[in-house]
Amino acid sequence: MKLENKIKLRIQFLDRVVQREYAHLNKTASRLFKETFTIEQARKIAEDDDLSERIEAFVSRFSRLQDTLGDKLIPQILEALGEHQAAAIDNLDKAERFGWINSADEWFAVRQLRNQMVHEYIEDLNILTSAIQTAQKFVTTLSSTVKTLHAEIQKRGWVDGA
Repeated sequence: MKLENKIKLRIQFLDRVVQREYAHLNKTASRLFKETFTIEQARKIAEDDDLSERIEAFVSRFSRLQDTLGDKLIPQILEALGEHQAAAIDNLDKAERFGWINSADEWFAVRQLRNQMVHEYIEDLNILTSAIQTAQKFVTTLSSTVKTLHAEIQKRGWVDGA
C-alpha cells in the first residue's frame, strides 16, 4: 500500500516518540519498583521528595505513553489503513481485531487507571497505592503494544527510507 508521505512521516514520528516514552517509563518504573509499592510508602510522599518525584514521573510517563499509543499512534495507523476515525473505544476494538493489542477492555481499564492516578491520587492514598500497583502490571501491556505497533509499521514498509 502506497502511503501519503505526510501520514507516513507522522507515523514514523509517533513511532519514535513511543519508543522514547517507553524507555523513559521503563527507567522510572525500575527505580520506583525496586520493592513493592505499599500504603506505607504512599504515606511518606509528603516528606520524601525523591519518592514523590519518582511517583510523579511514573504517573506522567505512564499516562503520556498510554495517550500517545491510544489517542495518536493507533488512530494514525488506522487512518493509514483507510479505517474511519472513531471514538477511542472503537479504535481499541479495531486494534484488538488487528491483533495489535490483546484486549480492548484491558486497554480501556488502562485509560481509566490513568485518569484515576492523575485526578484522584492526591485525596486518597489507598486509591493511589492500588492504582500504582495496578499500573505497574500494565507497564508490560504498554511495552507489548509499543513492540507490536513498531513491528506493524516495519511490516508495512512505513519506516524511514521505505
